[in-house]
Amino acid sequence: MCYNKGVKKIIILFSILICNFVFINPCFAIKIGLQTDVDSTAVGTSIDGKIIDANTNHTICDLEAMKGYVIKPYHNLMAILYNGTYYKIDSDNIVVRTFDKGFVSAKGKWYRGVIMIQNKNGKLTVINNVPLEDYIKGVVPSEMPSGWATEAHKAQAIAARSYALANLGKRAKFGYDLKDTPEDQAYGGASKETVDTNYAVDQTKGIVLTYNMKVINAYYSASAGGQTNADNWGSSLPYLRSVPSFDDNVKKNGHGVGMSQHGANNLAKQGYNAYQILQYFYKDVKFARVNEDSYN
Repeated sequence: MCYNKGVKKIIILFSILICNFVFINPCFAIKIGLQTDVDSTAVGTSIDGKIIDANTNHTICDLEAMKGYVIKPYHNLMAILYNGTYYKIDSDNIVVRTFDKGFVSAKGKWYRGVIMIQNKNGKLTVINNVPLEDYIKGVVPSEMPSGWATEAHKAQAIAARSYALANLGKRAKFGYDLKDTPEDQAYGGASKETVDTNYAVDQTKGIVLTYNMKVINAYYSASAGGQTNADNWGSSLPYLRSVPSFDDNVKKNGHGVGMSQHGANNLAKQGYNAYQILQYFYKDVKFARVNEDSYN
């Protein structure tokens, strides 16, 4: 599902030595489901912010920095708890954002981007609408220990970015792209970010894995128990392969398809760079970089 429609973006396909140019239409904002069908949610902002009616783009109320606010469904609209009293919000679709560059809070965590809250049949859906690169910054340290090797973090960033782009709209029936859990990818928002993992994301900005000029569903799991699985839950994909996973000292944890995260870290410690790690775990793949102008 694309949220920035009509924008042409250029990616650069490259192996280690060869570069080719193609046109595609990926999206660079992603909607992550934080809560679905809940009776209330608590939100806030790190600096002064506001709540906007997403239907009219009008400001509903201002928010004080570092203060918590509870939002609840109210019939087909919403209500906000402010200084001990609930006030009606005349909207079923609101956005929590900061006035300047800051963080928004939901689910007890800080996030970049904005928080969207929707009343659907008397229950709330809470969504983080966030730029793709900021999303990946919250995924890498949630999926891989921040103390691991830098090249493993880079490989994780590229795989996570590829998975995200290949699965845009996967959860469209709920109003977002992906969940924030390992059902899709673990995502802890800005609260999980570290200097080391952010560095890996920045160093691989826009890079994804492709096969036949399409971004691949770059599956990965914690460990494959010695050998990765080329079978994708009853079907095979041309870019999946079965190879020694370099994680023999770790009990199998996960589906074992695609990249082993423990294996990636072990290969990185042996001197493999991120691109070599990914070309080892995925078959006949090339790398693509989204034109940075598309981010602006």
